[in-house]
Amino acid sequence: MACRGGPRAAGTDGSDFQHRERVASHYQMSVTLKSEIKKLIYTHVGIWLLVMAQMCVGHLKLLPHDQVAMPYQWEYPYLLSILPSLLGLLSFPRNNISYLVLSMISTGLFSVAPLIYGAMEMFPMAQELYRHGKAYRFIFGFSAVSVMYLVVVVAAQVHGWQLYYSKKLLDSWFTSTQEKKKK
Repeated sequence: MACRGGPRAAGTDGSDFQHRERVASHYQMSVTLKSEIKKLIYTHVGIWLLVMAQMCVGHLKLLPHDQVAMPYQWEYPYLLSILPSLLGLLSFPRNNISYLVLSMISTGLFSVAPLIYGAMEMFPMAQELYRHGKAYRFIFGFSAVSVMYLVVVVAAQVHGWQLYYSKKLLDSWFTSTQEKKKK
């Protein structure tokens, strides 16, 4: 091969090395999965900010309770769900397996568990709304149960995909680590 500015080796156009220029698949997968997880984390931060805003408006009485209802009980532990996302972001620069595992475990504990509890907590009110058309709490004219169930459904999908991609990323990093140990 030729050096950057120097002459080329005789009999080559310089393209015969391209087969060696491929990036290993687990590195490609790592970059792709990190990107997807970051998008999910940013979506989660958006949901988290909406829940936080609803809680602040409800507690600080910035608007009347007929416009923004007081928060449900599940929303308080859900505020801790920002911690797993931060751990996930901290795991990316150096492919830190420990931080990623902690992020996955705490996502289940601080994100998914409050969502399950919230779905159970709001179920009787949703049933009352569905059967009798009676809503007792409102968020800007919409039934608070309907709005918060929408939040729960979207958040559950975000956290589910986040866990799925984190597991795939963990497998990718583990493959990379095993290959380094073999050498």
